[in-house]
Amino acid sequence: MTRGIVSTVSTIIVIIYAVGAGRWVATDADWYRSLNSPPWQPPDFIFGLIWPYNFAVLIIAGFVVASRDSRTEQIIWLASLALSVAAALLWAWLFYVPHSLQASGFALGAATLLTLPLVVIAFRASPLLGLALVPYQVWVAIATSLAFGYAARNK
Repeated sequence: MTRGIVSTVSTIIVIIYAVGAGRWVATDADWYRSLNSPPWQPPDFIFGLIWPYNFAVLIIAGFVVASRDSRTEQIIWLASLALSVAAALLWAWLFYVPHSLQASGFALGAATLLTLPLVVIAFRASPLLGLALVPYQVWVAIATSLAFGYAARNK
């Protein structure tokens, strides 16, 4: 694969992620506010800070991975990114549209596992990039715990 294809496809996947998640998350704000939230729910402003950071780091990581000579890592990067984004978007849809809270937790759990190869590849490309991607991995894991927390408190 050429560098341009890998970086372009990676960027497009992240844009789809940002737009898709934003669309579904904004679907039913009143319903969301009516839920009993887990006690470890971060304040709203944290979401506004972490998501732009996460999306930016994912885009940068896609360019760095694209510049590497390892086609295997490029393919694993794109596949893991696409699958993790698909699982994260499934979470957003399940949580906010049909309000399937427990199923949404399993979808986000899958997204969390699928981000592990992204972090490993990022560290192999650049330790600094790997460190920059760790907050995304942690955030998705926290979001998974929140999804199950919402499911447990809102049956």
